[in-house]
Amino acid sequence: MGVIGVQLVVTMVMASVIQKIVPHYSFARWLLCSGSLRWYQHPTEDELRSLVGKQKGQKRKDRKYNGHIDNKPLTVPKDIDLQLETKYITEVDTLALHYFPEFQWLVDFTVAATAVYLITELYYSVAQPSGEMNISVVWCLLVLAFVIKTLFSITAHYFKLEEGGERSLCITFAFFFFVKAMAILIITENYLEFGLETGFANFSDSAQQFLEHQGLESQGPISKLTFKLILALLCSLIGAFLTFPGLRLAQMHLDALNLTTTKITQMTEQTYDTLRLWVIILMCTLRLAMMRHHLQAYLNLAQKGVDQMKKEAGRISTVDLQKMVARVFYYLCVIALQYVAPLVMLLHTTLLLKILGGHSWWVYPEEDLPCTHEMDSDSLMGAEPIATPTPASVVETGARASVAQLSMALGGLQTVFSPLLFRGLFSFFTWWIAACLFSTSLFGLFYHQYLMAA
Repeated sequence: MGVIGVQLVVTMVMASVIQKIVPHYSFARWLLCSGSLRWYQHPTEDELRSLVGKQKGQKRKDRKYNGHIDNKPLTVPKDIDLQLETKYITEVDTLALHYFPEFQWLVDFTVAATAVYLITELYYSVAQPSGEMNISVVWCLLVLAFVIKTLFSITAHYFKLEEGGERSLCITFAFFFFVKAMAILIITENYLEFGLETGFANFSDSAQQFLEHQGLESQGPISKLTFKLILALLCSLIGAFLTFPGLRLAQMHLDALNLTTTKITQMTEQTYDTLRLWVIILMCTLRLAMMRHHLQAYLNLAQKGVDQMKKEAGRISTVDLQKMVARVFYYLCVIALQYVAPLVMLLHTTLLLKILGGHSWWVYPEEDLPCTHEMDSDSLMGAEPIATPTPASVVETGARASVAQLSMALGGLQTVFSPLLFRGLFSFFTWWIAACLFSTSLFGLFYHQYLMAA
């Protein structure tokens, strides 16, 4: 499998774009700094003094106790008549945002990887090359790696907090999703058909035949119980990573709804798979189109917090008031990452399902399907049987013999890691990621709309 020709050129061009053009023309910066998002500035101490009837610039008198000056912070009434000033986000403002470099890299690399995927799909549909590795698989896997790294970093930040209960919430949801995954994995595929059973059976049989061909005796590389236990652990980890993104999405969705002024047959299995791919792509596109509305709803939490404070009695220090307002803007990129990262994970898991699972973007008549789910005994060993060494190959020495043995081994591995296995794995993970987002968002809707309002 040679990575040559068009795919290599596309990869090199996209790498140059990431290195040379993206630092100057960034899609991530455009999302935040295109003049549609407004953030609330915290009031200065002088402005707060003037609101409580003090002269601007008047110095605060320090009280003395036993010769020591008591430097207590200035406090203002909570029901102060305060209206926050807004400002459109500029590129200079992003320098103060936490996790902005991570947000910019993830979004821009995802755009580049998606462009490589689209070009590669067009190339495969026109040229229909054979024997080449699809380079977009590597790009999609890199995107998923960056997403998991980013979500892990944000979740680890929550674990460092001593107060707030974030650590307990992550652990609770991790155990909840582990139990949920185990329950789902033991359900027969007559009810939830992901293709895991078929894919694992194909993987186990092909691996056993491959090892026997190499002269090794084996009952299979892994048992079904161990396979499902590993999947359940991965599902638990993904669920823990998606806990706060789902809760945050629910809060932003409710706030966005409050801000808006205006309040949609029978088919073959292959047709269903294709339509499922398109539905996920369209839903991801819709989520991306709604991103600015949700982020603006989050930024409005600064004014919402001030309005809520006015209903309370007592006083609050100017420092705490300023922190309450400024904290919303400084954590904008954390919220943006929690919004984008699950979306990117779901999108590129779906793209890998299409590539490695052997699905198609088009709906074919049943008699013209490019691939089917049933595979006979010959297809389990690949399109061509593994070639046996000929007398001439036995005579080969050195590098040529090593290359021949490596090619035979890679050909055998292709039969082990078949499209049936990838179809089952990525079909399950695509469903699981969407289910985790739905579960956490549903819990967030219930929490913010009913429990917080109570």
